Amino acid sequence: MSEYAPTMRDARIDVTAVLAAVGRRLPRIIIVTLLVLVAAFLVLTMLPRLYESSASILVEPRSNVYTRSANEQAPASTAGDASVVSSQIELIKSRDTLLGVIDKLDLRSKPEFNGSQSGFSPLGVVMQLIGRGSTPISIDERVINTLYDRMTVIQQRDSRIISILVRSTDPQLAADIANAVAEAHVARRAQLSLSDTAEASDWLRQEIERLRTVVGDAEAAVAQYRVDNDLFIGTNNTSLLDQQLSTITTQITSAQERKNTAQSRASVIRGLLERGQPIESVADARNSAVVQQLSQEKARLQGQLAQLSATLLSNHPTVRALNAQIAELDNRINQEGYRVAAALEAEAQVEADLEASLQADLGRFKQTASTATQDTVALDSLQREAKAQRDLLEAYLMRYNEASSRADAGSALPDVRVVTEAAPSVTPAFPKTALILAGVGIVTFAVQFGAVVFGELMSGRALRPIEPYAWERQRREEPAVVPQAALQEEVPEEESFYEEPVSEVYEAEPDPVLEPEPTPDEPERPAAFAYVEPESTLAASDSARRLLQELADRRAQRDAARVAMESAPAPKPVAATPIRPKSPREIVGMVRYADLAADLVLGKTHLLLLADHGNNEPGRRMADALAADGLAKGLSVVLVDAGSGRTGNAPGLSDLSMGHAGFGDVVQKSADQSFAEVVWGQGETIDRTSAKPSILVEALGDIYEVVIVLTGRVGGRSALPVFADLGGRVVLVTSDDEEAGSAEDMRSQLLNAGLQRVEISALEDAVAA
Repeated sequence: MSEYAPTMRDARIDVTAVLAAVGRRLPRIIIVTLLVLVAAFLVLTMLPRLYESSASILVEPRSNVYTRSANEQAPASTAGDASVVSSQIELIKSRDTLLGVIDKLDLRSKPEFNGSQSGFSPLGVVMQLIGRGSTPISIDERVINTLYDRMTVIQQRDSRIISILVRSTDPQLAADIANAVAEAHVARRAQLSLSDTAEASDWLRQEIERLRTVVGDAEAAVAQYRVDNDLFIGTNNTSLLDQQLSTITTQITSAQERKNTAQSRASVIRGLLERGQPIESVADARNSAVVQQLSQEKARLQGQLAQLSATLLSNHPTVRALNAQIAELDNRINQEGYRVAAALEAEAQVEADLEASLQADLGRFKQTASTATQDTVALDSLQREAKAQRDLLEAYLMRYNEASSRADAGSALPDVRVVTEAAPSVTPAFPKTALILAGVGIVTFAVQFGAVVFGELMSGRALRPIEPYAWERQRREEPAVVPQAALQEEVPEEESFYEEPVSEVYEAEPDPVLEPEPTPDEPERPAAFAYVEPESTLAASDSARRLLQELADRRAQRDAARVAMESAPAPKPVAATPIRPKSPREIVGMVRYADLAADLVLGKTHLLLLADHGNNEPGRRMADALAADGLAKGLSVVLVDAGSGRTGNAPGLSDLSMGHAGFGDVVQKSADQSFAEVVWGQGETIDRTSAKPSILVEALGDIYEVVIVLTGRVGGRSALPVFADLGGRVVLVTSDDEEAGSAEDMRSQLLNAGLQRVEISALEDAVAA
């Protein structure tokens, strides 16, 4: 736990003294400022008056529906392309554009531009004497340089407007130059567009002449290949072989249909005859003339039989004769049906023979078609080549006709236009007398004011020593009893260890007066941090005495360093922020487990040091309960075993302190993979002189939200002194059968030994929770 540095004497700036020094020198400042203003005004009156005129150009693609070709799309907008506007600006400032303006306005004869008004230049004479004179240049270069210096071309913010600003001693000449530059740029852009079109037309004409020869050769090769391989074309742009194959296939299909139909009808008639059923319902039998006649005769005889059956018996000769005639007619009808079926079967056989003949023809044509197909592949390749060349020729012809019609002057629309013409200015743009004089006056006054303040500070007349703070004087003069009201002062939020006030505040005993400073050879520990035996009947054990003695030694070392710092000679006064005193030491008593768990969950407590003051390792059991509560709230928890002394196979804190393991080797996951832990390790003890354990815990505090350190039972082997400087919350954990008086005595001894805050918590509260 770090100590605050002592308050040193410092110096501050006496504003009253600074203002008084400025007031004493104020008349001189005003006089110098007025003299500088008068000199600046005289210089400004001798400078030539420059008038500025501005012309504006709009950069945008221009297109007209009447001048654009039918298949040409409207040009896309380039509003967001800043490079287009930048390119236009560079073209405006180019040498060719400026030479056109010089020729048009005859600027070579203007004294303002040809250098005849430059007059005598002392700087030029000095440069010539030392051999650094300017090299003679031509009249064109001189005029171009002057025009370039007098002209400013800028882009208006977030737009495609380009402003051309020209300054000249003649307002009319400035306007004429601005308008001439804008018109020259527009004309140049139009000429560039026409030249591009003319060059494209020449190239298209050459390509068209070449493509005509290529297309003719390709089409001649296609025709010759057709003749050589008998690949003639019939109707619908189909080859003759394909047409023949299609006709034979259609005929085969028709023959198959007729054969199948005849076979089906013959099968139906034979089936009816075999089952003894009448065949008059079949269309083929009904259409037979013989069957029709027999059927009519049968119907007549059946009518007579019906009439005679009403008066005669079935054995009457007449009835029997009629039945015999009817049976004979049925037999003849059946015979006619067999004949019809045989005729249908003969028809089916004819169709089958025709199908076989057509199939043979189809096979022959297929053999011929296989060869023709291979020839067609080569023919298609020749046709594609000829078609590609023909399409390219047609496209070039169309483009050439369009380019030829737009190559005339005035047909091209440039991508720039003049939107604002320059007009002669009535007020000079340079020099701005009022603005320049105001700037010169402010700068002159500020420089003199700063010089006066700087002189006062460097001389030390404006510096006053700072008296020590009241609390520092009181600490130096009478380090006696701290009043109870001081313990209740409001501690700033950034200096307090905990956000909420403690539940119980104990009044600290007054610290004794410090003894005289020890000699450098062997510094003695102040009496305030010496071990004091409590007035209790229960004396501390030897191990507890060693623990308290170690804590007191660490506090004495820090106090000796502080005393040495106070006795060092004070540095020179510098402006520095005084260090605020540390808040008085808070003494707290019992803390409930519920409050302790709530502080961990809410983030009020980050590092917790649990020291056992009971049997059966109550700190370990309370740490397990606190870790479970933190995990239930979704916090990241790490548990560090620095006091159990139980060795194992895994590397731990003891190995880290001895240098047998690294930082990354000792941090491991728990058995249920819920939190991280650092075990005791394989060593017997922890090296108290090593800083690695405290460094590890400090690093874990930057990674995890809750860090719980088990320092073991309070005594000589306790690891509490190793982590006492980390500023953690120290809690003495008592078992359910521990006496409160013994824990209170140990807490008082720890506080007297130098710990900032020590609390007591009972394990039975954690078990109940």
